[in-house]
Amino acid sequence: MTQPIAAPAPAPASPHDALELARIVRERVHAQVSKVLVGQDRVIDLILVGLLAGGHVLLEGVPGVAKTLACRAVARAIAADLKRIQFTPDLMPADILGTSIFDFKTQAFALTRGPIFADLVLADEINRAPAKTQAALLEAMSERSVSLEGVRHALPSIFTVLATQNPVESEGTYPLPEAQLDRFLLKIEMGYPAPEDEDLVLMRVHQGFDGYDLEGQGVTPVLQPEEVLSARAALSAVQVEPSVLQYLRRLLCATRESPRVRLGAGPRAGVHLLLAAKAFAALSGRPFVTPDDLQRLAGPVLRHRLLLSPEAEMDGVSAHDVLEELVRTVEVPR
Repeated sequence: MTQPIAAPAPAPASPHDALELARIVRERVHAQVSKVLVGQDRVIDLILVGLLAGGHVLLEGVPGVAKTLACRAVARAIAADLKRIQFTPDLMPADILGTSIFDFKTQAFALTRGPIFADLVLADEINRAPAKTQAALLEAMSERSVSLEGVRHALPSIFTVLATQNPVESEGTYPLPEAQLDRFLLKIEMGYPAPEDEDLVLMRVHQGFDGYDLEGQGVTPVLQPEEVLSARAALSAVQVEPSVLQYLRRLLCATRESPRVRLGAGPRAGVHLLLAAKAFAALSGRPFVTPDDLQRLAGPVLRHRLLLSPEAEMDGVSAHDVLEELVRTVEVPR
C-alpha cells in the first residue's frame, strides 16, 4: 500500500524561513533514501547540494555501486519527474531533445518532446555517446532551455542533469571535453562500500530487498519540487565573511599557480564552489559558510576541472592529491 505524500511545507515567507525549509529537505530526503541506500550519506548530501545550488551533478564509479539507485531514490523522495537516457554510441541529439513529426491528420509538423523535458534527467553512462550528442546537453545545462527548429523551449525550473560514468572502462567511450565538465557543479566519486555496509547490503538482498522497486521498499514522496525551489531562497540568507571569500579566491589562485597543474580552476569554478558551500550550510541549518565548508567541497567542485601537467601525470599524481596539498598549504582565516 502506497503511503500518503507528506503535507507540503508552507512557502517560506523570508530567507530565514527558507533556511529552515532547507534543513527539512535534507532531513526528509535522507530518511527516505536511506531505506534503499546504505552508507552513502555523503552522496545524498552532495546531490542535494546540487539541487539547492541549481547545478548539475556527475557521479563517477565502477559498475554496481548504486549510482543510478541514488538518483532514482532522491527523485522519488522529492516527487520529481525523472527521465532516464541510456547513452550509447548510436544515440543522436534528436533522441535527447526531440524532433518534429508530420501529422497527417492536421497536415502540419508537431513537436515531439524528448526526455530532456523533465525535472531530473538521468544521463546514464554519459561518456558512451559521441561528442555531438554530448553537446546537445550544453544549452540545456547552461540556460535551462532547448532550441528546436529556431524556437526556444524553457525547461522546468528545477531541471537538473544527474549524469553517471564508469572511470575504468575506456573501450567505446568518449571522454567529456573540458567545456562540458565545467558545466557540472559537482563530480561525486563513488567507491566501494565499507565492509560493514556491504554486509548490510548482502543481508538485505538475502531478506528479499529489491532495489528496482522503490515503492515496495517504502520510499515515498515526502516533498514536492516546488519546495526544493523554495528552499533555494535559503542561499540568500547564508552569510559569507569577506575573509572566507578571500580564502576561496586564494584556493582558486593556488590551483592556477601550482607547477603540477596545466589548467587551474576558472571563475565559474569559484562561483560554483561558493554556491555549493552556501547550499551545504543551508542544508545543515547554518546561516553562514565556514572555511571547513570550502575544504569539504573543494574536491567535488574543483577536481574535475583541473588539467595536470605532463610531469605530474608521469609521476602518478592525481587531481585529488594536488587539491589535498593545496588545501593544506593555503592559509585558513580565523
